[in-house]
Amino acid sequence: MMKRFAHRLIGTLAQSAAAAALVVSTLLPAQALSDQEQKTLKDLNSYFNSVKTMHGDFIQFGPDGSQSDGKFYMARPGKVRFYYNKPSVLDIVADGKMVSVRDRKLNTQDLWPLGQTPLRFLLSDEIDLRKDTNVTNVLVEDDLVTITILDKTKFNSGTLTLIFDSEDYALKQWTVTDQQGYDTSVAVYNVVSNGPTNPELFKIDYLAAAQQDKN
Repeated sequence: MMKRFAHRLIGTLAQSAAAAALVVSTLLPAQALSDQEQKTLKDLNSYFNSVKTMHGDFIQFGPDGSQSDGKFYMARPGKVRFYYNKPSVLDIVADGKMVSVRDRKLNTQDLWPLGQTPLRFLLSDEIDLRKDTNVTNVLVEDDLVTITILDKTKFNSGTLTLIFDSEDYALKQWTVTDQQGYDTSVAVYNVVSNGPTNPELFKIDYLAAAQQDKN
């Protein structure tokens, strides 16, 4: 049960927090996007590649109307943490090599190689929306930019909708729509970019994981 939920959770979070290149697929032909849309993607790439660290708060809305919140921390390349506030008990960490999904109440965790999850794109050195994602629509408005991406990965298959501020390209919200049409939306706030980070945030307890496997 936890493994199934963790797969979905990694897919949802990975496609969101930095919202840059979170799917391995083929970009639609260049002529499918206008010059303005191409320029918008280029500007978004420049913004995200200038952000090496990030932290802030998030609130998540599930398809059943449930809500959960927490804090996230990112240090590219390779490191991220999503810490859910109570009553949720989840703690997700990527340390540059592996991704851990830990249940704080049961004191159990599942591990995956970072390179086998969509998080490897979120945490890569260089992000390119035009090459690494399948962008199906770019909507540029006065205050917001909305980008729709078709996502087909091991962790999720559906549509990812990203919403940015049109002035500074800061990520505001994302929605993942699965194959059944269910939406999971996440809004981020109090975001600080390129601030100091604590390396201790990104450590995985491999000894505990090994002990768990023995049991």
